[in-house]
Amino acid sequence: MLQSCKNDDSVKESAREKLHNTDKKIAESSTNPKDILNKKEQEPAGPTTTVEFKEKVYDFGKVMDGEIVEHDYHFTNTGDEPLILKNVKASCGCTVPTWPRKPVAPGAKGVIHARFDTKRRGRPGGAPQNKRITVTGNIEGGKVVLTLKGLIDKKEDPNAKVKQVKQPNAKGVKVTPSKTIKVK
Repeated sequence: MLQSCKNDDSVKESAREKLHNTDKKIAESSTNPKDILNKKEQEPAGPTTTVEFKEKVYDFGKVMDGEIVEHDYHFTNTGDEPLILKNVKASCGCTVPTWPRKPVAPGAKGVIHARFDTKRRGRPGGAPQNKRITVTGNIEGGKVVLTLKGLIDKKEDPNAKVKQVKQPNAKGVKVTPSKTIKVK
């Protein structure tokens, strides 16, 4: 509770500290999803380390609908503490990451493997794809975000039928394929 209206810095500081501690206790015991997410995204407790990725963004270019895109994100533990990857989570179910479950020693290298199944993506073929992979652990800052991006080209239906177009004044129409379609 606040004390009298004295203009005393120590009283103000004490009140600020009590308010901060009260807010912290509420956030820690809250069941509000926002408070829970904020708590999870805080920097990890305990010793942290630094990690350096060879690349954080991989552009796979253009692939056909239905293809599988795989990529390895190589990293080095550049800190003084063992790197413990607590979770590696993709932004959607079409991308599945795998990662080292054991601590990575200082100076040691590791790999996070990502597998993107273009059949399971949410956006239609032809649309740009950006898949995020969030890496959490005892990393300075708490997390690192990796990205897979590119374009998926729609597959042509090999069983598609050409519709007949009737034109009363036409003497003839010559139809020639403009795209080669491979049938497997």
